[in-house]
Amino acid sequence: MNFKKLALAAVVGIMALAGGQANAGDALRIGVEGAYPPFSWKEADGTLKGFDIDVAYALCEKMNRECTLVEQEWDGMIPALISRKFDAIVASMSITEDRKKRVDFSVKYYNTPSRMVAKDGAGFEVTQAGMAGKKIGVQRGTTHQCFVEKNFPDSEVVLYTSQEDVFADLASGRIDAQSSDALQAEEGFLNTDAGKGFAFIGGDQDDIPCLGEGAGIAVRKGDSIVTEFNNAIQAIRADGTYAKFNDMYFAMDIYGN
Repeated sequence: MNFKKLALAAVVGIMALAGGQANAGDALRIGVEGAYPPFSWKEADGTLKGFDIDVAYALCEKMNRECTLVEQEWDGMIPALISRKFDAIVASMSITEDRKKRVDFSVKYYNTPSRMVAKDGAGFEVTQAGMAGKKIGVQRGTTHQCFVEKNFPDSEVVLYTSQEDVFADLASGRIDAQSSDALQAEEGFLNTDAGKGFAFIGGDQDDIPCLGEGAGIAVRKGDSIVTEFNNAIQAIRADGTYAKFNDMYFAMDIYGN
């Protein structure tokens, strides 16, 4: 055995693991949630659907890369990316300073407000005093968990694995209110049979440190593929692909300011 060659191979292997680069032209694995309608959900036959899913495939096409979608529960998304289970996250992940410490982000690909939902005519105000003692449901590991824990310290924060579980417990009366993306709450709950008798309470939530500055695509720290994603986002915005997806799922422009 040539020990110089062995040592060189070991160094190359270590560098490849440390760098976390998705090399040009390589097939990509995209982490998605599949439980956040209308951004992503799974049909009875297992097919993934939704805005995020369509955007992911469109970006891969612009990048001339073959892509495979990998389902992942939300609270394990960033650890799975770092451990190389997939190469990027396209799952409505808000760009926050805290997350930037662990991953790099593309430019935003949409930006919608966050709001609370409760029984119509619930009779309590969305203030620290008004929400005292109330049970507020949020999906674990989201920006909404940060927002609620920070702004409503006298409330009981109930954590869930998926947003669908949050809505289910709100509908059954196990929690008093929930906090989530406003558009997702409207399309995924309020406009459904389960959401009848419920309504938004309070206004748009404003807390950039917690809620971020729009949804971006997360990649491993230092991975130059983020530039490809930035270019691809601009390309689908310019050629009408983004507008087509937007109009397919939403009645408003979700790109934001």
